[in-house]
Amino acid sequence: MRSICVFCGSRAGAQPVYQTLAEQLGRHMARQGIRLIYGGGHVGLMGVIADSVLAAGGKVTGVIPQMLMDREVGHRNLTRLHVVGSMHERKAMMAELAEGFIAMPGGIGTFEELFEIWTWAQLGLHRKPIGLLNAGNYYDDLLRFLDHAEGEGFLGERHRQILMTDEHPERLLQSMRDAVIPPETPVISLEES
Repeated sequence: MRSICVFCGSRAGAQPVYQTLAEQLGRHMARQGIRLIYGGGHVGLMGVIADSVLAAGGKVTGVIPQMLMDREVGHRNLTRLHVVGSMHERKAMMAELAEGFIAMPGGIGTFEELFEIWTWAQLGLHRKPIGLLNAGNYYDDLLRFLDHAEGEGFLGERHRQILMTDEHPERLLQSMRDAVIPPETPVISLEES
């Protein structure tokens, strides 16, 4: 895997572990020659992971809409920075550039990006691995809810298995690298909806 798109918060969060694991993930990516693709910001966990990859000698490509550049939240020291016209263009370009995806702790934007890319996988629009870095057990309640959704028949088991979860960056990267994605990604059927 040569590139991974990381979705994460534009805030650092309340627990130091979020920043620590963002730094670890960034270092592991750089050491393994994996380019970081991300939202292009210099703030919060976004800035932490970008700076970590760069400090470890890795490459970082940011994709940011002009409106956020205008608010001066864009990272100006990246390997490459694409400034696009809208949030939709941003997500489409990040998805195109990445060979896999990881969601770290974040807020509404991170949730939206994770669920959209997961939905695209469910629909067969891509066959790229998706990971959830459960730093500091941040996503425990979401994982319980996903179990509930599966138990209630709204989420198929094979679609649930698309999302790999771990609390250790190196193990998550290895799981994603080892992931065997079937030649035909399952498409949702009426029986599973």
